[in-house]
Amino acid sequence: MTVREEIVKNVLAALEREPLVNIHQRPVGVDFADGVVTLTGDVDEVAAKKLALELAGAVPGVTGIVDRLRVVPAEPMEDADIRDHVCDALLQEQAFNDCTIRALVKGGLETVREAPLGKTGVFEVEVEDGVVTINGQLGSLSHKRLAGVLAWWVPGSRDVVNGLEVTPPMEDNDDEVVDAVRLVLEKDPFVNASQLRVSCRNYVVTLDGQVPKEKEREMAEADAWYVFRVNRVVNNIIVAE
Repeated sequence: MTVREEIVKNVLAALEREPLVNIHQRPVGVDFADGVVTLTGDVDEVAAKKLALELAGAVPGVTGIVDRLRVVPAEPMEDADIRDHVCDALLQEQAFNDCTIRALVKGGLETVREAPLGKTGVFEVEVEDGVVTINGQLGSLSHKRLAGVLAWWVPGSRDVVNGLEVTPPMEDNDDEVVDAVRLVLEKDPFVNASQLRVSCRNYVVTLDGQVPKEKEREMAEADAWYVFRVNRVVNNIIVAE
């Protein structure tokens, strides 16, 4: 067996052991060259995507990952519709009232809203094959993460590439993740954030608290998974009807 075959075998074995990835129902393509594993295919949720990337990266001999995994959309949508929904979500978010919003349409940037004079926040939104890419600049890590989650909330989004730069640069840490997750939970109209507690260690988020329905428990967990740089979510939320 060649090194490539051995690595591919080990990655597939790691993915098979994770039930959320579910490679029997949603096969994942695995390739390996020059230390880099490439994963391709569709997965059911963002949790499966992030876990697959983490598991593949932990296989001995793997030094890099190319992520071509896409989440099956909750609702099929054309790229233009996804782009419009993302831009609308950014427009409606009060935290971004002072930001310029531009959309890449047919190869050119169109201004959706121009920021007031002297304001520096900028979004540039592009959508291709259901993959949302957001570039630009913002003033905080929490707002960068919030923007990414707003894009994930659009039903047709298959992936979100968050290329927003924070200016001036800020040091990322677990406290920043906690702040962002709390902010996202508070923004979610289907989740009662006041009943939930959030903690984080090494980018692993733990959720505690109590909700009245299983659906709300699931939505709170999904919100945490959507947050940029969250590697894993431990859901200790209790359902008490």
